[in-house]
Amino acid sequence: MISVCELLRMVDLEIMASQVTTASTINSLPLLPYYRSASLILVGNLKSLSAALKSSSRMESDSPIEINENSYQVHDFIWHSSSQRSVSSIQSIQSKTSRGHSVKEVSYGELGSKGVRHGSMGAESEAFSASYKEINDDDARLIYINDPEKTNEKFEFAGNSIRTGKYSILTFFPRNLFEQFHRVAYIYFLVIAILNQLPQLAVFGRGASIMPLAFVLLVTAIKDAYEDYRRHRSDKIENGRLAWVLVNEQFRQIRWKDIRVGEIIKVSLNETLPCDMVLLSTSDTTGVAYVQTTNLDGESNLKTRYAKQETQMKNLEDKKISGLIKCEKPNRNIYGFQANMDIDGKHISLGPSNIILRGCELKNTDWAIGVAVYAGRETKAMLNNSGAPSKRSRLETHMNREIIFLSIFLVVLCMIVSVCHGLWLGRHKDELELMQFYRKKDYSETEIEDYSYFGVGMEIFIVFLMSVIVFQIMIPISLYISMELVRVGQAFFMIRDNQMYDEASKSRFQCRALNINEDLGQIKYVFSDKTGTLTENKMEFQCASIGGVDHSRGEDSIEDERTGYPDQGDGHVLQPKMKVKVDQELLNLSKRKHTDEGKYVHDFFIALAACNTIVPLTVETSDPAVKWIDYQGESPDEQALVYAAAAYGFMLIERTSGHIVIDIQGKRQKFNVLGLHEFDSDRKRMSVILGCPDKTVKVFIKGADTSMFSIIDRSLNLNMLKATEAHLHAYSSKGLRTLVVGMRELSSSEFEQWQSSYETASTALMGRASLLRKVANNIEHHLSILGASGIEDKLQQGVPEAIESLRTAGIKVWVLTGDKQETAISIGYSSKLLTNQMTQIVINNNSTECCRKSLQDALAMCKNLTTDSDATSGGSGTGGNQLALIIDGTSLVYVLDTELEQQLFELARRCTVVLCCRVAPLQKAGIVALMKKRTDDMTLAIGDGANDVSMIQMADVGIGISGQEGRQAVMASDFAMGQFRFLVPLLLVHGHWNYQRMSYMILYNFYRNAVFVLVLFWYVLFTSFTLTTAITDWSSVLYSVLYTSVPTIVVGILDKHLSRTSLLKYPQLYGAGQRQESYNGKLFWATMLDTLWQSIAAFFIPLLAYWRSDVDGSSIGDLWTLGAVIMVNVHLAMDVTRWYWITHAAIWGSIIATFICVMVIDLLSFLAGYWAFFHIAKTELFWLCLLGITIGALVPRFVVKVFVERLRPNDIQIVREAEKFRSSRESQIEMNQIFDPSRR
Repeated sequence: MISVCELLRMVDLEIMASQVTTASTINSLPLLPYYRSASLILVGNLKSLSAALKSSSRMESDSPIEINENSYQVHDFIWHSSSQRSVSSIQSIQSKTSRGHSVKEVSYGELGSKGVRHGSMGAESEAFSASYKEINDDDARLIYINDPEKTNEKFEFAGNSIRTGKYSILTFFPRNLFEQFHRVAYIYFLVIAILNQLPQLAVFGRGASIMPLAFVLLVTAIKDAYEDYRRHRSDKIENGRLAWVLVNEQFRQIRWKDIRVGEIIKVSLNETLPCDMVLLSTSDTTGVAYVQTTNLDGESNLKTRYAKQETQMKNLEDKKISGLIKCEKPNRNIYGFQANMDIDGKHISLGPSNIILRGCELKNTDWAIGVAVYAGRETKAMLNNSGAPSKRSRLETHMNREIIFLSIFLVVLCMIVSVCHGLWLGRHKDELELMQFYRKKDYSETEIEDYSYFGVGMEIFIVFLMSVIVFQIMIPISLYISMELVRVGQAFFMIRDNQMYDEASKSRFQCRALNINEDLGQIKYVFSDKTGTLTENKMEFQCASIGGVDHSRGEDSIEDERTGYPDQGDGHVLQPKMKVKVDQELLNLSKRKHTDEGKYVHDFFIALAACNTIVPLTVETSDPAVKWIDYQGESPDEQALVYAAAAYGFMLIERTSGHIVIDIQGKRQKFNVLGLHEFDSDRKRMSVILGCPDKTVKVFIKGADTSMFSIIDRSLNLNMLKATEAHLHAYSSKGLRTLVVGMRELSSSEFEQWQSSYETASTALMGRASLLRKVANNIEHHLSILGASGIEDKLQQGVPEAIESLRTAGIKVWVLTGDKQETAISIGYSSKLLTNQMTQIVINNNSTECCRKSLQDALAMCKNLTTDSDATSGGSGTGGNQLALIIDGTSLVYVLDTELEQQLFELARRCTVVLCCRVAPLQKAGIVALMKKRTDDMTLAIGDGANDVSMIQMADVGIGISGQEGRQAVMASDFAMGQFRFLVPLLLVHGHWNYQRMSYMILYNFYRNAVFVLVLFWYVLFTSFTLTTAITDWSSVLYSVLYTSVPTIVVGILDKHLSRTSLLKYPQLYGAGQRQESYNGKLFWATMLDTLWQSIAAFFIPLLAYWRSDVDGSSIGDLWTLGAVIMVNVHLAMDVTRWYWITHAAIWGSIIATFICVMVIDLLSFLAGYWAFFHIAKTELFWLCLLGITIGALVPRFVVKVFVERLRPNDIQIVREAEKFRSSRESQIEMNQIFDPSRR
């Protein structure tokens, strides 16, 4: 036999995660007498259904069950208030759905195994619905209310202590070392240090060989330790906070870390919740509580949560409460919660509106009491406590390629030395026994033996390993730590840049990912959201179409002076906090309720004031007789509409879970809220059922036009409908956001049927969201249209200028928005994204074949335009035809993740602008992935809302706008800022600087290390390939760590080869990063050739100068060390553009520090080369050699540099010269065409 629960489970496989707020105090509402008998009706229906299923199961016990769309007829049967269906009809349903006894549930693991389909608009809801599956005993956690001992008896749930620190005192060193050695280069240097500890391979002193790696590890460990110390300090403060917990029927204060799951907690006004808790009772008699989730998702607007009526009326201190909550296991979904509660013999269903999460603050509610269900690391806030995704710099990826080349070069050098050493052994095999410094035989003992000689083959192998040790700094270990320090310094100056400080939000630029600073200088594509990113997301009511009449504000519009009405209670005057401009004609109509036009206006503004989730708050003013009404809500659109209603005399002044109070033209009227179906992405509308003062029941609905026109009764007033559609098109063309408003009066029978369905759905144990959505759809039909609203979302300051600058810089700006096409196009023109000179390609299709044909036609047109452009411009390819692609989300459903993707890519790549309308969040990520995976160009995504997170994480660089839609985008981003226009200084200035600096620093590090290695190599060629070295061990070690490292870090942070003014004046200069002019293969090999010459000069000038002298190896080794250090630092000084005192101190100070270190090393008698420096430094030849090395090594570089800059200057060099001389011809500088391949 198949039970009702089993059948319901099968029916509810496909559940959407729509949030539907139910009237929590439904039993106390005066207009709901039917609710008390609804459970009896439901039981009767279930009994009839059970009997039918028994009968059917006897007839077809062996038939499998198949779930299809007809299965939902079972729900239709349950929802009706009377069981009028016959047993035969039920059996018919059973026969259609009886083909399998088991149904597979969707789990997170199964969802994770599937590839993400960016083209599917339902992809999000598919994953989101996983948390709404039936809770079985295996997947549930059982919480015994007010009984933490029993709750934790079977399974010890996590305590409420949190720990964000990574290390402890015992685990710090092993774990930190383990993490650091994830870098392959560190393992390389560790192997080198280990090899040097072997007596046969000991080239350097054992301590000296370990020092470079130890230094780098120590600096990184200190940084990590300090960061972890700050985390531990924060954890200690958090865990030590106090909360009121019910202990022995009394509330007592205990520390947060001691709270356990199952305990009852009391939170007072403005306090922060210590854990995730299910609401049991609040100070509001209706059980409502207001919370602010700023600490959780950054949203400052208040949200409503509800206590169930069964627990709301209990006095927890006088009467012990007990019960059982069965809820889902901890998960990261902060917007979903599924649980059931058994209390006083009742089985109650719990949802997201009944739980308050850790980190939320209680607002406008004196106190709230709840039971802890998730604590500590299992709270949703802690499960979501992860930083921005780890991304790798494109420059660092290319650098690894050059490191491979250097590694091959290192192997080649070692092979040359080892092979030559083998040949040398072969030539002198008869002389080895007595040869000085290379005695083969040990004659110190009576029995003659070989003295550390292992044969020619082994000697070659040993020399190869010794060569690797000597030449190890060819791979620059200091480069990694230098790059980290430079990025920190760059981030500091980006954060402190006052031109990226947002006065409105008082927020500075945030650098959340330190490893991709230089990527900001190579961006080719910018993918931007519209609302809140290009626009302010501060909505302003502009116009309305009511009853088919357009009420666009004309010249007679007046500024609302916050006209208020005396409060009936204490005589205060209540006024809306925000002023709204009103249309005088519409204002007059709003006061004529008894006319036909006035009736439409009355109902329209009632809908605006009531059909929302806005919370009105009373705010004190400087005038004691006047109070302001501040409307708090999750949607800026709803706030604008409620403020508009208030400006026209329909002021919402009170909201509870059971009723609202609207002041209509100075007279308060109470409307009972019988049900509220919130907006969801599937329906794209919301509705509220109101019990009106005239004893009628009406449903008011507002939503997107595409959703609303399908449920409006076109037979009622066709002319009005057509007029409204025309007005909507006009509003959208102006760039306004539009909503359609409708209404329907419910008959007594319709209301009773809805009550029964609503009660059943809102208390369902499984599939509650799906049931409530269907209840909403069943009542949202045959509406009479009231009108439509137009809301302006103004462009942010400087957006048109920013887009123009980015386009001039060769950056393509694409806009991905969920708004209507007309609205997006209008914003495109006002933001200068679209121009009248552009040829627009519009693709709006609803099938694969139509999309294929549209893409083919568009590509053909592009080729024709390109051919015509080439012919017009004489074949130069510099024609002025610019293309703009406009495509909607419906078309993308059939294009993304299909074979049409390549055609879309080819088309989009040819377009100057791409505008995607009506796109879902995953489609945004799909568009970014389309370009990222098929080109080597860098992508940047910028947005401000949770719907932008997917594309922010998909792009190479993600930027979050800290705006009106919370901080989800900021928390998922690599960088964050307050305004879109800050992209210009961020990319064109800081991005350009960072890329140029980091590129130069990497090449310079390769050069300075390779120079020193080649000096050692040349010396080996003159010492029988025995790997003896004239340069002391400590000088070899300190060369890359101390002698030459500081200057490159300072220059990498501070140098500016062009000023901010020039970079902003000539955006074309940004193209250098896109074309990789500062770091590429040609520059690398040119640097290596220069390195080869400089190493020859540095080695052979002293060698020839002292060729027949009696100077010892240690003395000339000091000369080579000092010569190399002076040479590389002067080389760096030649390339510095902006000199600061710290730059002078770093470069010249490093040279002085090298002299001091060399002298100190030679003063130590236990080291080789004692007093060597002082022997050679007293001769004039020593100082002449230092001068000769510098001149001989750098003059060729200087000559080539001057030759190139004079005869073939690039854009940067031209502007740099203009900055130097500031001639009158500066304004006539012509920039090279950034798309001219002949110049590159």
